[in-house]
Amino acid sequence: MDLTLVIVAVCVLAAIGLIIIYLVFGRKNSPFKFDIGGGSPRASGGADASPEKTLSSRLVGLSVAVGAVFTALFARLWSMQLVSSDEYQKQADSNRTRTVTTAAPRGRILDRNGVEIVTNRPSPAVVAKSDVSEDDVEMQVLANLLGMPKRAVYRKIIDTSEGAQSLRTVAVDVSRRVIAAIYAHPGVFDGVSIEERTQRFYPNGTLAAHVVGYTGTVTQEQLENSKTADGGFVYAHGDIVGQTGVELQYESALQGVRGEQTVYVDASGKVLDHSTSIEAQSGSDVVLTIDAKVQKAAEDALVDAIKVSRAAGFMGKAASVIALDVTNGEVIAMASYPTFSPSVFVGGIASSDWENLQSEDANYPLMNRVIAGQYPSGSVIKALTTFAGLDYGVCTPESSWYCTGFWTGFGEEYGMHCWKLSGHGTVNLVTGIINSCDIVFYEIGKGFFYNKEHPEGMQEVFRKFGLGALSGIDLPEEASGRVPDAKWKWDYFSDSPDDSRAWQGGDNCNLSIGQGDLLVTCLQMANAYAGVATRGQIWKPHVLKSINARSGNGSVIEYKNKVIIECEESESNYDIVSRGLHGMVYEEDPAYAAHWTNLDVQVNGKTGTAQQITVGDPVGWFVGYAPADNPKYCICANVDCAPSGAGSAMYVVRDVFGAIYGQKDTVSR
Repeated sequence: MDLTLVIVAVCVLAAIGLIIIYLVFGRKNSPFKFDIGGGSPRASGGADASPEKTLSSRLVGLSVAVGAVFTALFARLWSMQLVSSDEYQKQADSNRTRTVTTAAPRGRILDRNGVEIVTNRPSPAVVAKSDVSEDDVEMQVLANLLGMPKRAVYRKIIDTSEGAQSLRTVAVDVSRRVIAAIYAHPGVFDGVSIEERTQRFYPNGTLAAHVVGYTGTVTQEQLENSKTADGGFVYAHGDIVGQTGVELQYESALQGVRGEQTVYVDASGKVLDHSTSIEAQSGSDVVLTIDAKVQKAAEDALVDAIKVSRAAGFMGKAASVIALDVTNGEVIAMASYPTFSPSVFVGGIASSDWENLQSEDANYPLMNRVIAGQYPSGSVIKALTTFAGLDYGVCTPESSWYCTGFWTGFGEEYGMHCWKLSGHGTVNLVTGIINSCDIVFYEIGKGFFYNKEHPEGMQEVFRKFGLGALSGIDLPEEASGRVPDAKWKWDYFSDSPDDSRAWQGGDNCNLSIGQGDLLVTCLQMANAYAGVATRGQIWKPHVLKSINARSGNGSVIEYKNKVIIECEESESNYDIVSRGLHGMVYEEDPAYAAHWTNLDVQVNGKTGTAQQITVGDPVGWFVGYAPADNPKYCICANVDCAPSGAGSAMYVVRDVFGAIYGQKDTVSR
């Protein structure tokens, strides 16, 4: 019988009993009676304080009190049974049911042509019920089968991080032998089963590792943040989530929707039966702007450039390259050296591997140097220095100078060398760019130092082309670089004497040739030259092309291209710089020009070699765009600790253009 009905019946019987008691004993002791002779009623005696009256009053009071109690009880029962019955039913159900979640496969990462860069592979896992931990014999047999210490198996089984009622993951990626043994001996492995799961798989190895990033088990910080994020996923312990690169940037799209299974449990939490279930939904596929073929060529080119640098007696520590579509900001290729294998993070990375990836001796393989490596730009900055000189009247299209190889613009004691010690003779802006004559740009730096109205005109132009600021590329950990000025120097060297903190003419000269305290990234210089190529427009760089629907039918998000900078310069200014960049590729040195004349399209470009005092070896640069008359692509590369830009980074850019246009460089290096 329902417990509520029993309580109600008892209460009713008790109430009836009290009413009977009151009627029998309460009425019998009345202080009045009728005379049998028919006279008027009269008192039979007894004062208000008589025992009979007192007993009657107490019975009445008791009846009222008990009635009030039972009234309240009835009201509460009515409320529980009728008003709040659904709520109490839910609470009762929650005490005997639990929700067990199952992980969903992550979405794939594809190149622009549908080539899989990151996908998933089947991963059979051995899972066990929690009560297996109570059977020492079964744990020992399981440990022997898996080749694990029994203690390790025990720790896996008692781990509740994936949920108290969830099956405990003992081992993943188990062999067919293990699977066959468990299926063949169900009596021996009671409570142990095989689950089909997925792991990240990289069919092209390390291709685009810095772009796609890697995944790992959700951290405690990510768990806490997910609980307060608006509209995002609430992670569970054990979830695999993106940690860097595209895996992190587009986590919300790649992360699938977990499946749910409702189970019935007893008081101890042991699963008794299963109820409704919802299948897990895989994440959406992310399509990148990257072209896998060009990406492979870019990565191979970096390796070759490092070999060339080391063969020349330089350290050849690191390198990076990026290829942009200047008409929309799409990243066609992005490579960084040294690289790493994202597969080492699958299933958890060993501490020794992690330490190596973080070490200085290994040159920090996890760093994406395209967006995070900051270096002095060297002579590739000279195109922007030219714009600055023309914009603020420090020089004119007709200006010319004489280079002897040594410049004394601030006096003999402050003399500065040109890179060509024998000098270039008479030079102007165009030939200054072609031959990268330092004297031309020292003169521009000097002109700004004495310009009272615009002493920081160079800095203004550099910033106008995007230096010293984030581009907003859709990848984490982008660095902003640095465009130094008088205020920065004064604040940065706060512990130095005042005369050392003040901005000097030499600072302007160093800045004009991309030396001193200027820091740029490979991406920033690619963006700046994209602005030169398009004559003013710099598009926001991005690696996302689209996100496909989970159903696989079309895309749900198409990246919307956006212009982020409009670089206003006169057409005549662009003409001067363009002639200089074209001449640099085809006129400056016949040996270097030979690498470009075997490419059908014409290229405008600039080399750069920046000294790094603290490192020892310079960093070599090359940036170029093509076709010169109707630019489509801009490629920028740098090689850290290389002989020169022409002897290292130029080869990288040539190889990437060769992959884009299908024409390899056939000239020996």
